[in-house]
Amino acid sequence: MIRNHPGDELLSSYSAGSLPLGQALCVSIHSEFCTNCRKKLKRFSQVGGELMLRLNRATVSLDLKNTILNKIDEDSDSLERDHQDMSYSGKNKVSNVRSGAGESSVPRGLRQFVKSDYQEMPWRRVAKSIHNIELFKDDENTKVEILKIKSGGSVTTHFHLGDEYTVILEGSFSDEDGLYQQGDFLVRNSWDEHTPVATQDRDCICLAVSEAPLQFAGFFKRLLNPLIRLSYSQN
Repeated sequence: MIRNHPGDELLSSYSAGSLPLGQALCVSIHSEFCTNCRKKLKRFSQVGGELMLRLNRATVSLDLKNTILNKIDEDSDSLERDHQDMSYSGKNKVSNVRSGAGESSVPRGLRQFVKSDYQEMPWRRVAKSIHNIELFKDDENTKVEILKIKSGGSVTTHFHLGDEYTVILEGSFSDEDGLYQQGDFLVRNSWDEHTPVATQDRDCICLAVSEAPLQFAGFFKRLLNPLIRLSYSQN
């Protein structure tokens, strides 16, 4: 059962198309798991459509209309190039192979990056129980990645220097505030501190979007934190 959802403000911003790319991806993935949030998004879209219909129409010149249409074409071409770059980049080392309907448990919004099985991905070990794959960074240098915590493994106690958005893709983990399972949507704000621990039954795989590096607490922080910041800033 999904217990954690994006707030109405995030959902309405997603519906309006005003969220940054990483946050929008998290909301999109969560909505694939969550019937209630899909219903809310549908209502927000309907309200937005009604408001648009009530706006007074403005008369514009033919030159302005052509300028806008040309700009739309240019932006579409740019988005297509960016999509190809993300899909085929050697740096990201992720696959753009899409699986057929019913063949994959991977959410549709991630299939441009992930094959049918998360375990087949080229994971990079970052700690004893932690592996990751960076998908991309958006224009605001927000990092979008997939994290894997080995079953029974934990992440060293840490806090965040910026907001972090997480969606559980498979498995589950717990921290000081409770248990999070597939589909749960979490927001950790700046300076929130926690210690995630994966449950014993299976690996926990998450989509994570972080606006800034995390900061480790405790004895090893002086050694690890500079390495984390360096890893985050590298292109």
